[in-house]
Amino acid sequence: MGRNSSKIRQISNPVASCRRPRLARLRALAYAIAMSEIESLFVTRLYRANLNDTAPGVDAAEMETACLSIAEDDEAGQEWCEENGYPGYTSYASLSDLPWRFPIFADLVTALDAHVAAFAKDLEFDLGDGKLVLEDLWINILPEGGTHASHLHPHAVISGTTYVAMPDGAAALKLEDPRSSRMMAAPPRRKGARRALQSFVYLTPEPGEVLLWESWLRHEVPLNMTEAERISVSFNYKWV
Repeated sequence: MGRNSSKIRQISNPVASCRRPRLARLRALAYAIAMSEIESLFVTRLYRANLNDTAPGVDAAEMETACLSIAEDDEAGQEWCEENGYPGYTSYASLSDLPWRFPIFADLVTALDAHVAAFAKDLEFDLGDGKLVLEDLWINILPEGGTHASHLHPHAVISGTTYVAMPDGAAALKLEDPRSSRMMAAPPRRKGARRALQSFVYLTPEPGEVLLWESWLRHEVPLNMTEAERISVSFNYKWV
């Protein structure tokens, strides 16, 4: 009976029995991670800087005044926004000569050229005898409730935005993992996943900042919840 009692005591704690295999699995997992080699491939790069880190300096107040003045006078742009249900104003479909119209935009292009050159160097582009040049540049003004649906910029190489007015609470920029459409039945990422592994990344730029990304990167502007207008200038660079 003593032997039987001993056996009963040995199996009478099922929690302890369950812990041993689990602990063994955790140890095996830790060993596998320690012994494995994990690297990041096909990295998505994002460039972020102060616009005026390059010369000439772009006056923020003058830029905001120019954007609002153009929006008020651009009847063709206003009509396009109304016909296409764009909530706010964009000069994308109406004005293609902003650097010629206002000197402040010519200064902006000079600054952007330097930032794009720096980003292209980081991306290790082999441009050969070609170069990256501005293809188009346009104003965006989103009022309260305004949003810009998810999209990308075909036929361009580098795209980006510089921020003129970003009131407290203004909509962030939402970037999407370009692999999402290919993930098929993959499980979701953990809530606290490393930034580089998240399916969506939200950025809240400061006025005077410039963000650059490769033009295939899908992005959007969620609903603007603030009463003040969110003003930015977006652009594309092409390889010629």
